Amino acid sequence: MDQIQSYINEHKDRFLSELCDFLRIPSVSADSRYKEDVARTAAFVRDSLVAAGADHVEICPTPGHPIVYAEKIINASLPTVLVYGHYDVQPADPLELWDSPPFEPVIKDGLIVARGACDDKGQVFMHVKAFEFMMRNNLLPCNVKFMIEGEEEVGSSHLGDWIRANKERLKGDVILISDTSIIANDIPSIDVGLRGLSYVEVEVTGPNRDLHSGVYGGAVANPISILCEMIAKMKDENNHITIPGFYDDVVALSSADRAELNKAPFSLDEYKRDLDVNDVHGERGYTTLERTGIRPTFEMNGIWGGYTGEGAKTVLPSKAYAKCSMRLVPNQDSATITRLFAEHFERMAPEGVKVKVTPHHGGEPVVTPTDSVAFKAASMAMEKTFGKKPIPTRGGGSIPIVALFEKELGLKSVLMGFGLDSDLIHSPNEHFGVFNFLKGIETIPYFFQQYAELSKA
Repeated sequence: MDQIQSYINEHKDRFLSELCDFLRIPSVSADSRYKEDVARTAAFVRDSLVAAGADHVEICPTPGHPIVYAEKIINASLPTVLVYGHYDVQPADPLELWDSPPFEPVIKDGLIVARGACDDKGQVFMHVKAFEFMMRNNLLPCNVKFMIEGEEEVGSSHLGDWIRANKERLKGDVILISDTSIIANDIPSIDVGLRGLSYVEVEVTGPNRDLHSGVYGGAVANPISILCEMIAKMKDENNHITIPGFYDDVVALSSADRAELNKAPFSLDEYKRDLDVNDVHGERGYTTLERTGIRPTFEMNGIWGGYTGEGAKTVLPSKAYAKCSMRLVPNQDSATITRLFAEHFERMAPEGVKVKVTPHHGGEPVVTPTDSVAFKAASMAMEKTFGKKPIPTRGGGSIPIVALFEKELGLKSVLMGFGLDSDLIHSPNEHFGVFNFLKGIETIPYFFQQYAELSKA
């Protein structure tokens, strides 16, 4: 594997050029206007895997967006690594806040700037290029399968059915995922826990039509005002979520575990400076690392209603809307939390309005083992390329399919990502460091090598 660095140096311009071609395709899974672009992106992934040396490469249709499957079986007696990633991206809005067009990638100051650069196209492409290196140099030490989907950003709603229908060809020993981050470029880390998710949309309806706010104001419930009041009551003065039963199944970490979590390098001053805020905000009694890693949350993701165009329009709106997400921790169940939220929200509604709760998608929290062969292999690989042993961390985000894989395939996952929290994923000016992209390509072959060797023991 020692020739990986010279291979990267020789081919890095091509790697970056091909990645930019990948990033130019606007694979926004949430917006039906981009359906053909999502399909083109699946074809790009297919062609890239074929060029890298994969066999049985196939675009697998689903009722939504397709899944790209590929494999390279070199010896049935060897262990098999199943690589998962996603090629779909978040919407790029608001477009006016981008410094350059989101689907016209630029490389500036060592950063690849484009929607999907880090989440997850750049990290998927690391695996393609690492596989290419192993194939061209006859260094693939175990079997590999690829499952790259196009609906992660909308909840992977068709992935479960596809997995259940393809259990035989998805048989393997471990799942390798790069859709997470490290603490810093000089502080490698591996996520060993992810929060779950419940995502809902709410609608509050007052009168049967928009009204003149002078003629009717003060006499009829205003849905925007009511919605804001209801949302404000979702947390108490300690930022504790007020949904009855919300915390019933939360697994509280011991003082020792909390102390261990807080040993991860973290500067509150740098955190505030990066976000341009003068203080942090969250559940009382917990540190920032605990609030984002081991505690559940309730957040507003969008709120709208009435007139929002230029100038004034004195309207009392008929409807108001909001999108809300709840991040969950072990043992919380997304379906239960969604039901508890809906029941609570409907109870809160005052006379004069009607409310509707529409669940979107969700997923379960997970904790991955640190004593497994796969984790040890990932740790050894990162120590080899970074020169430091990675720190186990808990991620605040959600990858709902990790729990799905364990349930349906009986496989644990290792979360070996190379992004940074500062990469602005889901935000304008998303980017991925050239260093991180190339470091991923360098590290992944070492994971395969270490996993194959440790599996023999």
